[in-house]
Order: sequence, then C-alpha cells, then structure tokens
Amino acid sequence: MAKGTHEFKEDGRNQNILIYVNGELYPRDEAKVSVFDSGFVLGDGVWEGLRLHHGHLAFLKAHLGRLYEGAKALDLDIGLRKEELESALYRTVQANNMTDDVHIRLMVSRGVKATPYQDPRVTVGPATIVIIPEYKVPDPAVLASGVRLFTVHVRRSPPDVQDPKLNSHSKLNCIIACIQATKAGADEALMLDPSGFVATCNSTHFFIVRDGEVWTSSGNYCLGGITRGNVIDLCRESDIPVYQKDFSLTDVYGADEAFVTGTFAGVAPCTQVDGRVIGEGSRGPVVQRLQNLYQALLDRECAR
Repeated sequence: MAKGTHEFKEDGRNQNILIYVNGELYPRDEAKVSVFDSGFVLGDGVWEGLRLHHGHLAFLKAHLGRLYEGAKALDLDIGLRKEELESALYRTVQANNMTDDVHIRLMVSRGVKATPYQDPRVTVGPATIVIIPEYKVPDPAVLASGVRLFTVHVRRSPPDVQDPKLNSHSKLNCIIACIQATKAGADEALMLDPSGFVATCNSTHFFIVRDGEVWTSSGNYCLGGITRGNVIDLCRESDIPVYQKDFSLTDVYGADEAFVTGTFAGVAPCTQVDGRVIGEGSRGPVVQRLQNLYQALLDRECAR
C-alpha cells in the first residue's frame, strides 16, 4: 500500500479538539461553514500548514508572510492583522492544551456569497477563517525508508495560467497528479514544468543529490516552500553545495540520493522514481545529515 509523506498514526485525542471558526471555538462535530462560502463553492482562498513544537509555531513569520502575500494577490481582505491572526492561532492550541506533535491547517476564504457565483463582488460577508489543530506525528517508517514517486502528465502551470506561488485552496491540478501517482502504485507524484524540467511534487518539494551536490528546481514553477527554503539555507551554512537549477528526469534517475521536504514531515528520503531505484535504494548519508540538521533547526526555532 502506498504511503506518502503525510502518513500518520491515528490519535484518539483528535475526536475532542476545538476548532476555530471566525473567532469562536467549536467541538469538532459542531465546526461548520456555510454552503455559500467562497472556499466551498469555488476554492477561493489561501491556506497554510503549520507545526507546533515545544509550544511554539515553527517558522510562523514566514508562513504568515506567505499567507498574506497570497491574499493580497487574490485581492482578499483577511480582516485581521498578522498579530491578531497569530493570537488566534495560539488561542486555539492553548484551548486544546496542545504543545507538541501538532499539525495545524489555517484556512482563509473570501467569505460567504449571496449566490454561488465566482464574481468576488457577490461576497456579502467578511473572510472566513478556520484553524484546525490535530495531533499528528509523521510515520517514522516513511522518514527512514522513504517514498516512491511517479512522474505524472499533469504539468505545473506558468504564472499566466495559475501562479504556482499561490498557496490557494484550488489544488485540483495537484489532486489529479496525486490520483495518477496512486493509480500507478506510487506514494506521491513528481510534476514537471512546461518545458519538461523537474518542478516539484504534488504536496512536497523535490531534491536530488549528485556527487555531493544538492539540486532542486529553479523554483519558478513551485510554491515558495518554507521547509524548502530552510533546507537550502542549511546546506549553505553547512558547506553542502546546493543549486536551484533546471534538470531533467535523466538527472533524477542517475542521482545518488533524492528527498522531499514539507512542513509536516520535514525531510524524507525518496528511494524510487518511475520504477528506477535511486542510489542504493535507501536513505543516504546526505539525506540523513539534512534530517538531523533540520531537526536541530526546528529545536532552535522553537526554543526562542
């Protein structure tokens, strides 16, 4: 059975969580939004995934920066200042007595519409803000054994189609990519850019290691990943040569190691792409080093 980087063990505590909806906290079964909400009707909104570690929201400034930048691009008024939204996040996790092993989905839609139609001018209320905190620990087996990727036909779009820098609710292209990879028996999808160069995965960012060098895409056709950026910085700080560049599937198949990054799992090895075994088919030394460096960075970030 396929296991992606978002694989986790069920936690019974999640049945009793309180969920933030527009300033109020509701039990899981009572947390609702309108069927006329822009996010439900059209996927009109932006979101962030966050990790709570030692009572601190990791890399929160960067996540909120990306959220507000996306909202501005969509001409969407979140209705709260960054400081107010930060307070809402901490209020939610504190109401749930949460400190560790928590993944948070922060969602902002344009708000309720007078009628189900795409024009933002028929929105009749303020933005809808939802915060869902859950106890989720990445599957240790995935972090050790890695994931298998399949290159899909769905391409990452250029900015004049739908800017991949937007972390929007509209993720249908990534969902179709995920479905295709699953049907092929893989864990996640590897997506190419319009020119056929490697871009990113459907829900994570992709890296390879060749001759001690770490390569990732140019970044022109992928979301500005927070973990991706942190790993690039860690490489530079640790004298690991790192390059953002165009490269092809031939470069991938011949790589010594490969890995993916994301807020939930951090750094996870990739051991197979399109049926080709990458390197020795197991977690390599560079990936393991980066996992340790990233964990240390997370601990430092959340000790402040």
